[in-house]
Amino acid sequence: MSLLEVKDLKTYFHTKEGIVKAVDGVTFTLEEGEAIALVGESGCGKTTTALSITKLLPQEGQIAGGNVLFNGNDLVKIPHGKMRRTRWNEISIVFQGAMNSLNPVMKVGDQIIEAIMLHKGSSRMEAKKKVKELFELVEINSERIDQYPHEFSGGMKQRAMIAMALACDPKLIIGDEPTTALDVMVQAQILNLLEKLRKDLNMSMILITHDLSVMGETCDKAAIMYAGKIVELGSVENILEKHLHPYTEKLVQSFPDIYGTREMISSIPGSPPNLLNPPGGCLFHPRCEFATEECRSKEPVLKEVSPNHFVSCHVRGGVM
Repeated sequence: MSLLEVKDLKTYFHTKEGIVKAVDGVTFTLEEGEAIALVGESGCGKTTTALSITKLLPQEGQIAGGNVLFNGNDLVKIPHGKMRRTRWNEISIVFQGAMNSLNPVMKVGDQIIEAIMLHKGSSRMEAKKKVKELFELVEINSERIDQYPHEFSGGMKQRAMIAMALACDPKLIIGDEPTTALDVMVQAQILNLLEKLRKDLNMSMILITHDLSVMGETCDKAAIMYAGKIVELGSVENILEKHLHPYTEKLVQSFPDIYGTREMISSIPGSPPNLLNPPGGCLFHPRCEFATEECRSKEPVLKEVSPNHFVSCHVRGGVM
């Protein structure tokens, strides 16, 4: 049994203008100790998928269908109180922009101590000892436990948020663009840290990113998302070297090659669809140079084209 099985997940937002199908039929699995990247342009449903798994959706959002099986338990159906215990203890999340996530008037250590005492029932002394261990684990001097967020650099704040996510020994950690607000050197340090922690602690990880280099450095497999759907799913090697979906191809082409010739990188023409009024057929067809009449009239389904490599495309989905 997989650690996490997301089956036909549908998450809709009810707005004044109408219903937005932000996640529409997403399916993937995650094994213990495995890492998957959710990749795509802004607004493609990556973060909404993560918030659906953790049931942290805003008031206007609701899970309209599907299942999220974690260790065999359907998180969609469990009550609010049990879900609160599942968060932190079983699943934790590192949000984008750590400087906005830490309470500026509380010591950094106290913020993690509070979480451990609440969710683990530990004494303050036990929790403080755990936080010192966590600081050392994420490569922060444990003597800085009594400092405030403004005394930490951006990279240290992000390390502190990772320490907080690890506070209750979760089996799954979700990173929502965890390096976006950091400079390139610190990004590399944080990514190396996440990869080391995942292997040392045998954790599973979902990494939300639009950066293909981040995906390649830290993950085993990837789900390429477009307009609330997964259009290609496979190993990182398949996605980078053997991609089939035209959208995946465009994403790879739009990423600069530092070893290649100096030239302008290509961009994806057009814009993602308005999900209040999406086009018929394949949602990518208005931007696709290979689109046929079938693409315009019939929605493709995600199907396996080679072992553990899935593609949703009329034109290229029959390749074996």
